[in-house]
Amino acid sequence: MASYSDVQRAVRVEKLRIWFAWLCGNAILLMLAYGTRNVSVLSVVTQTLLVVGFLALTIALFRMTGALNRKALAARREVLGDDL
Repeated sequence: MASYSDVQRAVRVEKLRIWFAWLCGNAILLMLAYGTRNVSVLSVVTQTLLVVGFLALTIALFRMTGALNRKALAARREVLGDDL
């Protein structure tokens, strides 16, 4: 059985990976929007995709973080025997 510190460490690493992926995804979207800013029709399309992509990535980020928090809470209860 894993100790609670092992569970905490694993959750922390996964959260850092999720945040890094969110940051990279948004940086890529910003680069695409910046690269097409001078083309009128394409610029509108990429700006729309930027907003939609940002919202999708942000929703996924918070859903995954919430799932990790629930998983960590279940592991904490199992390891420490807490009855919250």
